Amino acid sequence: MADKKLSVTKRILRDQRILLAIVIVLIVVVVSALKPNFISVGNIITIFQQISVLGILTMAMSMLLISGGVDLSVGNIMVLSAVTMAFALDRGIPAVAAVFVGLVVGTLCGLLNGFIIAKSKCIPLVITLGTSKAFYGLALTISDGRIMNFGGVFNGLKYKLFDLFPVMLLVLVAMTLIAFLMMNYTKFGRRIVALGGNEKNAFLSGINVTGYKMAIYAISGFFCAVASIIFVARIDSITANAGTNYETNALAAAIIGGVTFDGGKGTISGAFLGCLLMGVISNAMNILGVDTNVQTIVTGVIIVGAVVLSNINNLRKK
Repeated sequence: MADKKLSVTKRILRDQRILLAIVIVLIVVVVSALKPNFISVGNIITIFQQISVLGILTMAMSMLLISGGVDLSVGNIMVLSAVTMAFALDRGIPAVAAVFVGLVVGTLCGLLNGFIIAKSKCIPLVITLGTSKAFYGLALTISDGRIMNFGGVFNGLKYKLFDLFPVMLLVLVAMTLIAFLMMNYTKFGRRIVALGGNEKNAFLSGINVTGYKMAIYAISGFFCAVASIIFVARIDSITANAGTNYETNALAAAIIGGVTFDGGKGTISGAFLGCLLMGVISNAMNILGVDTNVQTIVTGVIIVGAVVLSNINNLRKK
């Protein structure tokens, strides 16, 4: 009986989601003891608002990592989608049509990444680093390097249900739920996991490797476009360099959540907790008055620590 309890304990400690949940609770308890307003309902909602864009991008990055890929252009796909929407609105195109154009642009950017990676069989890291520069250049060209305003078109997403929950949080929940259901309860998700686990075996089992790679990158691009809507809803404007660091933060959140570069490993729920942890730490440091430069150092240390911990866990399993 004692051995059985020990085995259960080991399984719990190896589940990164449980460890993350424990860490989040500990941070909340400690910071709340120092600053009681940290645990207020208003601040909790603020934390979720702060991670709304990053959360959706983290979902996109996590699905790609699980598939065996990666995308360093998610931030610039988001910006290009937003700039395209602003450009369309400036030309008198109705808001609904402009949103549709933005969603199409984001999806096509992702599809282009998937097509090049699948056909060239080159390293996704390098390909998406290149396309990221191209998307950034396109955003610069379309915006002419200026700030593009939206004139409050997306203010409806700031509306608070019950005077408490902004609609944009529902979008974050919806996109997270879509990613979770798709990766866990659909044939598509199971094949994406198989593709990430062993591409050669996936091919031999009859999976259309090229088609599924293109599909998951296209879906990732769509998620980036949705994130762009939330982004502009928050600040009502966009610049070509607004996507800076989003790709590394999304990658960090996914890795912290237990998703690895190995492919076929990790969970959407874990990735979301990783994103939430980053949001909680950032908010806590702001409330405690930690210097911005120190915050950057702390974030870097967290990322390195998460990668090392993830690798140690993989070595143990082997």
